[in-house]
Amino acid sequence: MHATALLGAAALLARAASTWSGTLLVVFQPAEELARGARDMVDDGLFERFARPDVVMGQHVSPLPAGLIGHASGPVMAAADSVQVILYGRGGHGSRPESTVDPVLMAAHVVTRLQGIVARNVPPSEPAVVTVGRLQAGTKDNIIPDTAELGINIRSYSQPTRDVIRRAIERIIQAEVAASEAPRPPEIDWNVSAPLLVSDPAATATTITAFSRHFGEQRLLPMPLVNASEDVGVFGDAAGAPTVFWFWGGLDAETAGPALRDGKLDTLPGNHSPHFAPVIEPTLSTGVEALTVAALAWFGADIPAAQP
Repeated sequence: MHATALLGAAALLARAASTWSGTLLVVFQPAEELARGARDMVDDGLFERFARPDVVMGQHVSPLPAGLIGHASGPVMAAADSVQVILYGRGGHGSRPESTVDPVLMAAHVVTRLQGIVARNVPPSEPAVVTVGRLQAGTKDNIIPDTAELGINIRSYSQPTRDVIRRAIERIIQAEVAASEAPRPPEIDWNVSAPLLVSDPAATATTITAFSRHFGEQRLLPMPLVNASEDVGVFGDAAGAPTVFWFWGGLDAETAGPALRDGKLDTLPGNHSPHFAPVIEPTLSTGVEALTVAALAWFGADIPAAQP
């Protein structure tokens, strides 16, 4: 849906090139789910090989009713960090636990203790999430393994909070390893990182004004903070340009309408749910139009008004 909408907008803008003036850089951002595609493109010389933009704009399909545009100003999506941890113990037979150092018990204590970071180290006014999404250890019920592995993910909205959580995670891991007298230090690999996504207030206001004229206010939906993450902000940071980001809906009205009306958006299937399948229309046309209208607004072209 993302790539098709971008292709459609590029085609429309190319056909109407006589009505606007400027340079359009169309970026098909890879590896967004790995939070590294934007950084890889920048490191590969994107803005040395092509034009350095005055504004960066991006959009993401979302579990909103198709035809709606979700928008926010300032922080929009959380910073994300993932760390892979290996805890080392000393394996042995389950009947002789005294001769082992149990990494499963070590991992269990780490997981439990991690749940206190947000509750006790982060101010209540500051949104943050710590999730252990992976815990793997052992192959058989009566064998204590040599290692246990954890995959931990955090979401935050400020650099100080991000730093506090990262330090707390490492402190807890090291403390549990020491308490268990592990035979060797743990391996702690921070392997995925995405920056806080900020939709520049002034640039967002310009873009949303154009959306309001084209789509009408009834199709615009203010969004709360989103704990998911997106690395498109890397482009704006690298170019020294403001970033504008919005969401557009992909769910059919029959599914999404009642949940939206009752304020129960969290009951809708999310982007990674096996039940999330955007309807073709009006999802596709809305995505194409949103990118086209946003570009025209920044090129100073006339924005077509909403149709009654």
